[in-house]
Amino acid sequence: MRGIPSLITDIRKKVFTEVARMAYEDGGFSRVEDLPYVIVPGENPLHRESIFLERAIAKERVRLAMGLSIRPVQTRTLMTEGMDHAAIAEQYYEPPLINIIPYACHACPTKQYRVTENCQNCLAASCQKVCPKGAISFANSKSRIDPEKCIKCGKCAKACPYNAIIYMERPCVAACGVDAIGTDSQGRAVIDQDKCVACGQCLVSCPFGAIVDKGQIFQVIRSIMQKDQVIAIVAPAFIGQFGKHSTPEKFTAAMKQLGFDQVVEVAVGADMCTIEEAKDFLEKVPAQQDFMATSCCPAWHSMVEKLFPDQFPNISMTLTPMVFTARLVKKEHPGCKVVFVGPCAAKKLEAIRENIRSDVDFVLTFEELQGMFAAKDIDFATIPEGEPMREGTAAGRGFAVSGGVAGAVKDLIHQTHPDLEIKTAGAEGLRECRKLMTLAKAGKYKGYLLEGMACPGGCVAGAGTLLPIDLAAAVVGRYQKEADQESPMSSKYRDVGEHLD
Repeated sequence: MRGIPSLITDIRKKVFTEVARMAYEDGGFSRVEDLPYVIVPGENPLHRESIFLERAIAKERVRLAMGLSIRPVQTRTLMTEGMDHAAIAEQYYEPPLINIIPYACHACPTKQYRVTENCQNCLAASCQKVCPKGAISFANSKSRIDPEKCIKCGKCAKACPYNAIIYMERPCVAACGVDAIGTDSQGRAVIDQDKCVACGQCLVSCPFGAIVDKGQIFQVIRSIMQKDQVIAIVAPAFIGQFGKHSTPEKFTAAMKQLGFDQVVEVAVGADMCTIEEAKDFLEKVPAQQDFMATSCCPAWHSMVEKLFPDQFPNISMTLTPMVFTARLVKKEHPGCKVVFVGPCAAKKLEAIRENIRSDVDFVLTFEELQGMFAAKDIDFATIPEGEPMREGTAAGRGFAVSGGVAGAVKDLIHQTHPDLEIKTAGAEGLRECRKLMTLAKAGKYKGYLLEGMACPGGCVAGAGTLLPIDLAAAVVGRYQKEADQESPMSSKYRDVGEHLD
């Protein structure tokens, strides 16, 4: 549903905007109890059965946007419960990152075959004839499926000449490539956090907006308000996310108005990552391991660790572009705070890993940053241009789209070893990534460089993006062509990565 304006996107933007506006006012949360009434004004509900339910959901959205956990329904708890602990610049994310607000969940039907109004009560009765369990009968001139007998084989749907039988599955369940979503005793969706890799695809697939990730908007602004040197490192997928007027020059100017000291493109770190992964591949494949998988996507990384632990050593140990860039910035500006701004929910969990949390202080998605722009009334059409971003190469900027990581590594190896054939294979979406790893485990990809992207389309399809995926990929393609340098070997940081690893 990325790029399609809806009531859900409107509400999320309102939540992020009002939390940001409150933080900019005085750095505190004295107005937090008022925010649900600003987000859900008036006395008539827009989409739920009551205005009170809409505001109750809005309260949990505000808490999650501030990094707090959902409150239990069974006991009386203040909206500000735990807020004094969370509303500080030093607060990190506390799992679980991806949450389902129970009373916002529609308890959608899951894994069912249903007969629609398209049924013509035809004489052939093909659906009934092919059912192996006799689960289909006719009533009131329509086919009827007995859910107690149905084994969900789908033969009836394939046999119907009118396509009158459909398969219904929860959008969140269908979107989850690691099968982490189940059902509670009341039929509502629940997340198995032991399986979840925080890709966020369930979040953007829920038509009721019941799935929400935690945020750090308040903490970022708190750090800015207390005069920290806060530097934004921005993923290459940012281009075009904030409208046709949001050129890199206007983007840097807008970030300065938000209070950021500097803006650095993460394509710089992607160039370092390319160089180090190329070295890694040449050293280890096939001498030490059968294949090597790229390291950049944290949800792919977590999926392999959880589902294919014996294959985990085959993932490159190279740092991700986010971490390379953060370490470079902290080396050049000791004592600064680093905010990664990107398309990805899973980066929030990557940032709290024990060996990384000192490098990346905060993570914001583009959607959350949009709320900050709205809170400060920033208009990209009228804002004067700031500094350009010219340090990332075309290869580094290409990390934002599927195939970009493996392509950059392969091209670089060809520059130094033109006679060496590099075979690559990739997958988009965690379900396809699982298939890729299953084949790799079976020995089908010996000598290969594998790229896994949790989001179909790559980073431009991350849970925190604003543009339709195809448009975002096209805009990134144009941004690549505008780069001053093509290859990571042309970057002034080409020899820096090995000292930051």
